Amino acid sequence: MTRTPVLIDAHHHLWDLDRRPQPWLDDPGLVSINRTFTPGDLRSTATTPIAGRHLHGTVVVQCMPEVPETQDLLALAEQEPLIEAVVGWADLTSPAIGDVLDRLLAGPGGTYLRSLRHLVQGETEPGWLQRHDVERGLAAARDRGLSYDVLVRSHQLDQALDLAGRFPDLPQVLNHAGKPDIAGGALEDWRRQVRRLAAHEQVLCKLSGLITEADHDSWTTADIRPVRDTLFDAFGPDRLMFGSDWPVANLAGGWNRWAATVDELLTDCADHEIQALLAGTATAFYRLAPHS
Repeated sequence: MTRTPVLIDAHHHLWDLDRRPQPWLDDPGLVSINRTFTPGDLRSTATTPIAGRHLHGTVVVQCMPEVPETQDLLALAEQEPLIEAVVGWADLTSPAIGDVLDRLLAGPGGTYLRSLRHLVQGETEPGWLQRHDVERGLAAARDRGLSYDVLVRSHQLDQALDLAGRFPDLPQVLNHAGKPDIAGGALEDWRRQVRRLAAHEQVLCKLSGLITEADHDSWTTADIRPVRDTLFDAFGPDRLMFGSDWPVANLAGGWNRWAATVDELLTDCADHEIQALLAGTATAFYRLAPHS
């Protein structure tokens, strides 16, 4: 039987404002995405192929630091064929973290929970990821077979480095490539830290969220290429995974424009590198079902 190459979007969001408010969307700069977004919206929007591949499956990622939102996403994944895994949230600092994770895994859609994420980018404590209670929570996640999505800004990459060194047996993926300052062009410190992070083999990276770190109105593929080149040199295509960061990506062009950009950025890649970046790496990291 011939296998049809597939495309996995390893990072997108969904929210239903009638069911669960998203206070962060009250920022005046986010008015264009301050509405409900459903799997149907994504399916109808994501029409541009990458390397001839069309969207086949996705990983939906938490937005709010609330267990009920994660429960909503897990229940949705159980009903929605497009969603193949969930990156959820639980309070890593809680002494009850193990019990909370056990309930999530045993609850509706719990088998779709593959990773946790915390918005470390919003934490002002310089060593938040190195707190004793946080490390206890990460160990509880690891012991239950979960991975960890690392969301930090470029100036917080030292925390990601410390995490990688202290948890060599916890699979980790850097979200949005550590949010390099593409708009400001200040990439040297980011490059140095990313290369150091990539030396830890258990750490992967998402090629996602880059257009919203560029100038929203005037970015071009040329602005993204230096970041792409650094990531390819540091991680290699087999440790990268495509993500759209939709619908946040709508602030800077949307799913289809980002897909077309990634298509252009992959023109000099071998078939096995394209397979890894567009499907294989995410499938292995998030333990998705084989695609045929």
